[in-house]
Amino acid sequence: MKNYIIAVDGPAGSGKSTISKIVASRLNFTYLDTGAMYRMITYYVIKNKIDIENKKSVENMLENIKLDIVKDNFFVNGKDVSKEIRGVEVTQMVSQVASIKEVRTKLVDLQREISKGKKVILDGRDIGTVVFPNANLKIFLNASSEERANRRLKEFLEKGIEQSYEEVLEDIIKRDKMDSEREESPLKKAEDAVEIDTSTLTIEGVSEKIIDLILND
Repeated sequence: MKNYIIAVDGPAGSGKSTISKIVASRLNFTYLDTGAMYRMITYYVIKNKIDIENKKSVENMLENIKLDIVKDNFFVNGKDVSKEIRGVEVTQMVSQVASIKEVRTKLVDLQREISKGKKVILDGRDIGTVVFPNANLKIFLNASSEERANRRLKEFLEKGIEQSYEEVLEDIIKRDKMDSEREESPLKKAEDAVEIDTSTLTIEGVSEKIIDLILND
């Protein structure tokens, strides 16, 4: 099995990245964190005060930005921004940047190129619908807004980021709306995706479900 693509989609905080990493590690797949790629561009936009309403500015930015992923470290033009891309400012703006057509085109091409000839698990919003509509297996992870807000709040607290539950929940709901209503590659479940509600399941439980689906495919 030289080439096998697993597409994992779902809203923010549904457990996509954590679970995809576990599955990749267990089955010796390459894990590609597509959400981090959009966060890297968002970081660059904020840092360089790019006018994302100006198409020319966006095109120039995409020509000048170089993304690199080495294991769990993320580099923008040679600088390790692994911590910065998980900050509140990037989190609040990433959906807006991810809705830009030129940004999505660049990253979808890059995701497809990286995945050629490999066993890969990718997570995001449009992996099974746009990036790899012919993926071998499609998973759609979901959870209640409240549960996802609790998870995100816990992540922030572990990183020393101060935010209230109400602020995190409001941001989750706002991102859901923006992701699902955007014109370019909106968040939605592929018709042939297996949906798993992670609200009351453990990370281990969800990982095992996905691994069983792969091994029985």
